[in-house]
Amino acid sequence: MDLVKTLSQQYMKPELPEMNVGDTVRVVVRVKEGNRERTQAFDGTIIARKHGGISETITVRRISYNVGCEKVFPVHSPTIVSVETIRKGKVRRAKLYYLRDRVGKQAKVKERV
Repeated sequence: MDLVKTLSQQYMKPELPEMNVGDTVRVVVRVKEGNRERTQAFDGTIIARKHGGISETITVRRISYNVGCEKVFPVHSPTIVSVETIRKGKVRRAKLYYLRDRVGKQAKVKERV
């Protein structure tokens, strides 16, 4: 077990930004198309954090053109350039799956002051 732990420790990112469920974040991802590389931002609300260690993931949800879109990002992936917190959310749950059923203003999370 110690070998697995030390092996996965070297691939983990040393510093992660402060991000919690309910926060609105901008995840910048490195996208490779053919032989070109570019960065692409995905803004949305974190509705879930799962697992831990090297396999930790966040699920980010946004609504664009009245259609909900969710993406699961591995936090320690080398394709993730940065995760920037835009605003803090005031929530009382660990998973915000109830936001999937809501539209419009109901789908917003209150801001923590």
